Amino acid sequence: MRVVGVLLRRWRWRILGVLTLLGVCLYLAIPWLLGPIVTAQPVVRGALVQSVVASGRIATPHRVNIGSQITGTVASIPVGEGQAVAAGQVLITLEDSELRASVEQAEAAMAQAAARLRQIVEVTLPVARENLSQAQSNLLNAQQQYARAESLRSGGFETQAQLDNARRTLNIAQAQVRAAQAQVAGNVPGGTDYVAAEAALRQARASLLVALSRLGYTQIRALEAGTLIARNVERGGVVQPNQVLMVLSPVGQVEIVLQIDEKNLGLIAVGQGAVASADAYPDRRFAAELAYINPSVDPDRAAVEVKLRVLAPPDYLRQDMTVSVDISVAERADALVLPISAVHDAAGAAPWVLRIEDGRARRRAVTIGLRGPQRVEILDGLREGDLVVPSSVAIVDGGRVRPMAAR
Repeated sequence: MRVVGVLLRRWRWRILGVLTLLGVCLYLAIPWLLGPIVTAQPVVRGALVQSVVASGRIATPHRVNIGSQITGTVASIPVGEGQAVAAGQVLITLEDSELRASVEQAEAAMAQAAARLRQIVEVTLPVARENLSQAQSNLLNAQQQYARAESLRSGGFETQAQLDNARRTLNIAQAQVRAAQAQVAGNVPGGTDYVAAEAALRQARASLLVALSRLGYTQIRALEAGTLIARNVERGGVVQPNQVLMVLSPVGQVEIVLQIDEKNLGLIAVGQGAVASADAYPDRRFAAELAYINPSVDPDRAAVEVKLRVLAPPDYLRQDMTVSVDISVAERADALVLPISAVHDAAGAAPWVLRIEDGRARRRAVTIGLRGPQRVEILDGLREGDLVVPSSVAIVDGGRVRPMAAR
């Protein structure tokens, strides 16, 4: 025992070194013998939504260019750029003194034409009828005198000169009756004088409407409610027709314009729902609906333009604001899903995984269905509960692994 103790004290450091070396070798050999520890991804069942993600901008279906219909000088601009305006609200006022004078002149002309027509009805026509009645009485008296003169002439009691005088009186009376009849006919409704007076009144009324319309053009108003997104006019400036003075973005009509990669064209369809968020407000999401798909593809960008209708536009949206959109193109309530990080060549034609079987990683081809942002649907090649090695782990087909369930 004494000898053994002496030997142990003499060789203790060598023995300790040998034991340490054996421990290190054993530590290094275990991974080689049993494989590395990997966080395996399990195949589970769950809901999966496939979406197409893209960025776009806020736009309105149309913009209203506001201009003047007449040439004039700007008197005032009661609104400013970026202001919300109501339908019918005055946006620009032009100087109107000359046009107001034109309206007064047209009103005077109309009053004169109306007075002329009223004069015909109340004065000229009654006088003409009285003149006709008197002319008819004179004609009757002239006829009687002529008959008497003709009878006396045949009896030799009057001369031929007296008979001729009675005939002239009769002719004058007949002419007076015809003139009175023509005067009455011209002043009754439908007569020439009456129609001319009516035409003059209509013309005066039309001239007044034109003058009022031109006066109304001095008040440039918003045809619908919206927001003024541009202003190109100042007080005192001279404006002309066909000149864009302001641009109005109508309220309540908001859409999102996107460029979708043509490879996703087969996934999208009109009516699909979407969730959008403005880059300036990433935490405030709002609903949208796919409303239009351009029938042509942009060959330069290999993209197709689509438009989404915003169902309830939030108040913070602005014209041309950048937004991110997730369009839901398909959904499964109970799908066999796996993290996309566990699938090799997930975007290729032959995706595959390394399934853990009896402590070894075995390559298995899989068929992918729906593709979500982080998970994919497995249609064939795996079963629920299978463990799969993440694609980021350097394991060869057939290599040993020690799986650890993912948290």
